[in-house]
Amino acid sequence: MSIVVPAEKSELVVEDHPEWGPFGAPLFDADHARSLSRVGVIDIGSNSVRMVVFDGAARSPAYFYNEKILCGLGEGFAETGRLNPEGRQRALVALRRFATLCKGMGVAPLLTVATAAVRDAQDGADFRKDVLDQTGLAIRIVTGEEEARLSAQGVLLGWPGAYGLICDIGGSSMELAALEGGGSIGRRRSVDLGPLKLMGITGGKRAIKAHIKARIADLKAEFPEDHQRLFLVGGSWRAIARVDMERRGYPLKVLHEYRMTPKTILETIKYIAKTDIETLRAQTGTSLERLRLVPLAAIVLKELLRQLKPRDVAISSYGIREGLLYEQMSEELRQRDPLIEAARHAEAMSARIPGFGRKLYHFVEPLFPQAKPAKKRLIRAACLLHDVSWRAHPDYRAETCFDNATRANLGGLAHWERVYLGLALLHRYKSNREATHFDTNLLTLLREVEVQEAEILGRAMRFGAMLTLEKPLDHCYLEVNRRRKKLILHLLSDAADDLFGEVAQARFGALALSMGLTPAVTDERSSR
Repeated sequence: MSIVVPAEKSELVVEDHPEWGPFGAPLFDADHARSLSRVGVIDIGSNSVRMVVFDGAARSPAYFYNEKILCGLGEGFAETGRLNPEGRQRALVALRRFATLCKGMGVAPLLTVATAAVRDAQDGADFRKDVLDQTGLAIRIVTGEEEARLSAQGVLLGWPGAYGLICDIGGSSMELAALEGGGSIGRRRSVDLGPLKLMGITGGKRAIKAHIKARIADLKAEFPEDHQRLFLVGGSWRAIARVDMERRGYPLKVLHEYRMTPKTILETIKYIAKTDIETLRAQTGTSLERLRLVPLAAIVLKELLRQLKPRDVAISSYGIREGLLYEQMSEELRQRDPLIEAARHAEAMSARIPGFGRKLYHFVEPLFPQAKPAKKRLIRAACLLHDVSWRAHPDYRAETCFDNATRANLGGLAHWERVYLGLALLHRYKSNREATHFDTNLLTLLREVEVQEAEILGRAMRFGAMLTLEKPLDHCYLEVNRRRKKLILHLLSDAADDLFGEVAQARFGALALSMGLTPAVTDERSSR
């Protein structure tokens, strides 16, 4: 199965599986998927040391545990060539804690990697030995090109088939890698453009800008193609994106898959330059340790935009840590759709009737005869998720569904798709969204036709959920007759007649009304 995600709204190109459609049979019980159900990664960077434990469906993992310490190992490296002594001590304390936590969680495998600061420092080998002696953690030092590849793999975890350039900025280095589509990673390069490294350049801002300009010119020569999209990975880029969100009043505070244009980024960079750091911290909730790196990262980003000229810029919350998880996957698992796998896993773990979501999808599918594969993918995901929030209090169930879809840690899902999915799930439990409490500004991310379509989908799931039989299509099916302006429910069995009670009739009528159709019921039992 191949998946391709182009620059604009997602259009998935897939090959159908005879039984399960374009997404393949679930892999939860397969050995190669089950072995990745809880993977730990410790990432020792130039600025931070972080431990992440992934849990759940390996193709679209949940963050079972996530802890970060800003140690500043690479601070002062340009002057001394050694790890920052205070940062080194803080890192050792953090790593002892992380090693103990992983033992308690039963994490396997546990992968520990270090990047620019440790690989370049004169005392990097001594630090590795101290870590091994004190914690038992064997650190894998990754080269600059490996770091670029792992970051690119992290992007592929969230965007199967993505293409363009990924740019990962750390404290000491910056990596660039070309994504060539179909999961292929091309040229890779690492340069000394991390903010901590730039702080060590003498000669003031002019010298720093000249250094940045020369390094990016070298990158441009090595990546001369016209790349439409630039994926940004790394904490400093995310901090800039958070400022961009606040400056623009963007309604959805999810950084992953946040899109920017070169024009809006340049406006945000100007805003950062004239705004004091305390104001930025209050606006964004970003730590002071991170924000002090942002002005230099902003200069790098401005020069990247000037020389590489991308048309579209996307933020990826997935990077080297997710890339290490991706590296453990089989090719079959890599090719799976992260959204569908996450939805399937949620249904298997939380729905009252696991497996009904697929049958519900086939029940509502006739309502969307013109839907393209990308839209059918969202409809399928909604059906899989339609009942996973049933434990929420009934008064807040609709809002919980909306929040879960729009704010969940999901890959392969653009922001407009999050809102579409959330709105459909809201209407699964509530016929009137005006009676709910959610930020209506989020609807500005959808076109009016998409708002209407999501409402129809929600009402269809709300009606279909009342027909909770093992095989609903054996008992009834829906037909849209546009010529006669009717939505027809065909009854095929006595069970369907019994289930089509007063409340079900009301929901069927509401569904037809939302489609601008007249409800009609046809009894076909005598013809069978």
